[in-house]
This record gives sequence, structure tokens and C-alpha cells, in this order.
Amino acid sequence: MSLEAKINEDLKTAMRNKDQGALRAIRAIKSSILLFNTSGSGEELNEENEIKLLQKLVKQRKDSLEIYRQQNRPELASIEEEEIAIIEQYLPKQMNADELSAFIQTLIQENGITELKEMGKVIGLASKALAGQAEGKAISEEVKKQLSNK
Repeated sequence: MSLEAKINEDLKTAMRNKDQGALRAIRAIKSSILLFNTSGSGEELNEENEIKLLQKLVKQRKDSLEIYRQQNRPELASIEEEEIAIIEQYLPKQMNADELSAFIQTLIQENGITELKEMGKVIGLASKALAGQAEGKAISEEVKKQLSNK
């Protein structure tokens, strides 16, 4: 089932259950899908683009969450946390820190990379291989940490 079809089904369920948090998050996803489809880019919404779209929505909410916490706005922060949790349900299972570290270490060894100046190459390879399973920020931090130790 495509993301679009799943979102439409989940939207109906959330409406029936009168789940306001789920409605907000699912409507945001549906809106992003609609914007993507009508953007005129000529791309179709494949699995890779779906993951990018969902990651972008999560990142936006995490940025807002950080701002709300800095401004001591717990009521708005809790709304963002709720939406993040709902949107993340549509993403592939996220890697934990140990799994990410092991993956990056293997990737570095397989490609014979030894210098920090080749960090971009490792990040590119890791981002492509881990699409949706780890955030870009976590990947870059781990790559930098491991290449700095060499």
C-alpha cells in the first residue's frame, strides 16, 4: 500500500476516533504529498521521496519543539512531540546509536577511508544506504567522530 493510500485510510480512522493530534499530523503529511504531486518537478512519489518528505516534516517539528522548549512553552512543545511520534510511525525503523556506529565503522573500512577530509564521501554513502533509518545530523556526527579518531 502506498503512503498516500495509507494516509487516506488513517485520516478516516482519526476522524472517526476524533483524535485531534493524529488528524493534525496526518493532514500535514497529506498536504505535503499534495504539494509534492503538484510541484511540477516531474518526479513521482516513490518510496525514496516519501521518506524524504516524512523526514522533512519530522525535522520541522523537532526544530519547532526546540524553540518552544527554549521559550518555556510546554503546551506547544507537547503538540509538536505528539505530531513527531505520529509522523515517525510512517518512517522505517530508526537505528539506535550502537547500530549506527557499527554501520559507519564498517562503511569506512570497506571504502578504505582514513582522513577527515573524506567525510563528505562517507556521509553521502551512509545517507543513501540508511535512507529513513537515521537522521542526517546523527550520521554526520558519527562519521566525524569516527574519522577524528583515526
